[in-house]
Amino acid sequence: SPAIEVSDLTKRYGDTRAVDGVSFSVEPGEVFAILGPNGAGKSTTVEILEGHRDRDGGSVSVFGIDPAKGGREYRDRVGIVLQSAGIDKELTVREVLDLYGAAYTRRRPIDEVLDAVELTEKADARVRTLSGGQQRRVDLALGLIGDPDLLFLDEPTTGFDPTARRRSWDLVRNLTAGGKTVVLTTHYLEEAEQLADRVAVMSGGRIVAEGTPESLRANADRGTVIRFALPAVHAPLSELIDPLVGDASGRDRRIEIVTMA
Repeated sequence: SPAIEVSDLTKRYGDTRAVDGVSFSVEPGEVFAILGPNGAGKSTTVEILEGHRDRDGGSVSVFGIDPAKGGREYRDRVGIVLQSAGIDKELTVREVLDLYGAAYTRRRPIDEVLDAVELTEKADARVRTLSGGQQRRVDLALGLIGDPDLLFLDEPTTGFDPTARRRSWDLVRNLTAGGKTVVLTTHYLEEAEQLADRVAVMSGGRIVAEGTPESLRANADRGTVIRFALPAVHAPLSELIDPLVGDASGRDRRIEIVTMA
């Protein structure tokens, strides 16, 4: 049976429907991405799945449990990586994992988790001394310390530069290779394509498209818009545009290309 089953889920804030009749399922061991811009309803949907927010309508089942009524048994099976964990930065990395790990009835050995997130050498460093990318790995370690069956990743690479984002993707791939079920929220199309088995695209509280990254690309019927500014010294414009099939326009050094290729 599915690890997650959601049917006609709704959530209102006053007159606003943040989640408006959302339905989807996630299979065990699957990486499922919810993709969309800020305000699309991603975080509200995931907070309901986590059991942190009540729904107004519809049904939700996670491992056969209603998250709103799951209690300790449910929370023991779920790991959550928030955009910001708000941990005490005066603690060492090891102390943080020991503190948060005490909340779980089963937990992974701290050294094993440190190795998984590539922080073994920083185990005794205070969190405040870590780089932004290393602190994000601490957040990920907190999601793993309880050895969850289901891991929620809430926009795990927001604010990262491209190099740090790709390193984080490698880290998530290593984690998901162990067969855990993962629900990922992101507004980066490339991130969903790299990490997810299936993607649900949300807009205005609704799922407007769902499928594998490959099927969503195949069904796209609109061109891609590429915009960039040329440096003061650059190759001839024809060399930049020739590999693409589409229409190009420009003003000063700003170029826009609409391509189906």
